[in-house]
Formats: sequence, structure tokens, C-alpha cells
Amino acid sequence: MKKLIVSIILCAPLVQSISFQQGYKIGDTVSNFTLKNVDNKMVSLSDYNTHHGVILIFDCNTCPYSNAYNERIIALNNLYKPKGFPVVTVNSNDPKISPGDSFDEMVSRAKNKKYSFPYLFDETQKVGHAFGATNTPHTFVLKREGKNFVVAYIGAIDNNPRDADAVGKKYVEQAVGALLNEEEVQIKETKAIGCSIKYR
Repeated sequence: MKKLIVSIILCAPLVQSISFQQGYKIGDTVSNFTLKNVDNKMVSLSDYNTHHGVILIFDCNTCPYSNAYNERIIALNNLYKPKGFPVVTVNSNDPKISPGDSFDEMVSRAKNKKYSFPYLFDETQKVGHAFGATNTPHTFVLKREGKNFVVAYIGAIDNNPRDADAVGKKYVEQAVGALLNEEEVQIKETKAIGCSIKYR
């Protein structure tokens, strides 16, 4: 725990608010994209057009905040994939700036953690820019409307990036739960805390 806290403190200068950045906003329709998964297969957002929605998380290997959320992201997928809201993670970091986020390192991370969800490499960084993603982790809950996906929530996974046992508000769970019950999402946007995405 002490090691995690020290790592987070070292990462603190990179912490940013993701609210009000350029990119998709609440209610926007998301354009389809296709990226390479760690199994070398191509995955498109349109592959999920029979699901209720997608929990899209911009993530990486190297950020201590991402590492602190790793088990929680796995748990989200285990909880909501059977209900039609799977997790899809995207790494937009430039590996020339952050070598630990290369595709090979992504493959190793997914294998070691036994990911049951896609971990996609945004090599051109076009997807990260389109969403206005600035942090890892940075979450977008997308609800399906017909063949389109619409942004229903943007921000943090919950309100405690340091300690999963001390979480008081589970923003993503609240958003997805509301959507599954065909209710209005009450908290649509929060600040995501994490390391800055390493754009070129």
C-alpha cells in the first residue's frame, strides 16, 4: 500500500480533470472505430450492436492509478458483461514516450491478468483524441440506441482512486444500473483522476 501511495504521489503532477475537454460530450453519438486487440484480432465498436451498451475505459500498463483500478475494471466486466454491458479498454499512450505501454507489453499485461475483455491499441491515437480522453483511467459509458452508441456518462470509475475498500460512490455502476433499468443517469459527469495520456 505504501508503494502504491508513493507511486501515486510521483504521478500527481500528471493528474488532470477530464471535464469540459474537446471530444465527445454527454448525448453525443460516437463514431465507429476499429482497433487491434491483444489477441491480434481487430475489434470494432459496431461489434457490440446487439448489446445494451459498452463501458469504454482508456487505460494503460504504466500508470499507478490504472494499476490501482485494475482489479476493479476486471470486476466491472465480470458484473456487467453478462447483463449486456461489457468492458472494452483502450491504450492510447505513445510507446515511444512510454515504452512500458507498447503493444507487446499490453499483450503481456492482458495475459498475466487474464483479461476477459478487449485491450485495444490506439496506435494512431485517433480514438483517444475523438473521445477527448486525457487520463488513465478515463471512462465513457455508452448506451446503444438502435445501431448507434450514445455517451451517457463520462469520468471516474468511482470516488476513491487509492483504496477500493474505501469507495463511497460507484459512478460507473450507478450509471450502468440506471441504464439497465431504463432510468435517467443521475450523475452524468465527474472528474477522472489519473496520469495524462502520452500523446505525440
